[in-house]
Amino acid sequence: MSKRTIDTLAVHAPEVPIPRASPVVPPLYQTATFRADSVLEGADYDYTRSGNPTRDALQAQLAALEGGSHAFAVSSGMAAVGTLLRLVPAGGRVLAGLDLYGGSHRLLHRVLDRYGIEVAVVDTTDLAAVEQSLRTPTNWVIVESPTNPLAEITDLRGLCTLAHAAGAKVAVDNSLMSPVLQQPLDLGADVVLHSATKFLGGHCDVIGGALITRDEAVAEELAFLVNAEGSGLAPFDCWLVSRGLKTLALRVRAQQASARILAERVAAHPAVERVFYAGLADHAGRALHLSQARGPGAVFAFTTGDVARSARVVDGTALLHTAVSFGGVASGIGLPCRMSHASLPPAVREQRALPADLVRVSVGIEDTEELWSDLCRALDAVRLKRAV
Repeated sequence: MSKRTIDTLAVHAPEVPIPRASPVVPPLYQTATFRADSVLEGADYDYTRSGNPTRDALQAQLAALEGGSHAFAVSSGMAAVGTLLRLVPAGGRVLAGLDLYGGSHRLLHRVLDRYGIEVAVVDTTDLAAVEQSLRTPTNWVIVESPTNPLAEITDLRGLCTLAHAAGAKVAVDNSLMSPVLQQPLDLGADVVLHSATKFLGGHCDVIGGALITRDEAVAEELAFLVNAEGSGLAPFDCWLVSRGLKTLALRVRAQQASARILAERVAAHPAVERVFYAGLADHAGRALHLSQARGPGAVFAFTTGDVARSARVVDGTALLHTAVSFGGVASGIGLPCRMSHASLPPAVREQRALPADLVRVSVGIEDTEELWSDLCRALDAVRLKRAV
């Protein structure tokens, strides 16, 4: 073979044989395409949109954590919701929980209706209302429990029993809990959804989503959709989520431990009117929640009775950063009505009884006492101005 030119050598570098070794961390396959040994025989992988070893490794992790047989890593939490809703046939019907994430509401009510799909909204904490709504033929029920940010609790076992009896399937958004605290498939759900951006990734450095199921027919359709629509999560993002999952249990337990302490102290502060957190003894759904989950989580919310006061609390913190999202190692604080749920129309916020002065706190892994000092200082400043 003649000597290669510099132009060709720059592209076709000499191949280095892969050693017989088992890396502790699965390698990152940052490639768009894979070379086939033979054009007639093909290979296990050909194009990353259709499959990639790094994505497969992450999906195996996700399935194991949620107790599923199939998992799909996609480009965002909303991509996960959107992919699920592709399973609803034209002219079909979706029953949605009243207190869903603002982006889910937007997709359900401003996109799905373009395809002749009916979206009914029901308070899923009321199983009698769910049963009544399911008398109309329904394809899917989508729900959160606890809800974000009002921490309302749905009897997931009871909901799944009713839905299945009516011929509907159930999808549970488990982003707020993570599989460390709740595994909806064991409670009867057909699909579990995640914004992997939240607790799964855990470091606020990657956007991703996930769907996990045990249903073979659903899995086959999801696999087709992810490939056909090109929504699969990119290799490096898969690698980041996979890395985050290794510390998931440690992070969530530490975050939850701090959140319990902070929520109780916030509830006792004179500047606060009400706290929304299933870990508090006076939470109406606490017993039900603890019968289906292993703890209340690391996110709570509270009201001050006035939007301006709540805004001053948020702006008055130094350690808690003001930002959307939750579940990261750094604590965050914000006003849902102005941030994560800003896309909700005013009438919908009123229907949900979503307080305009609601403050949401996502507790990270910082020192608990330092977090409390920061939050207490902001609350004290509001109380003093209120007294004057």
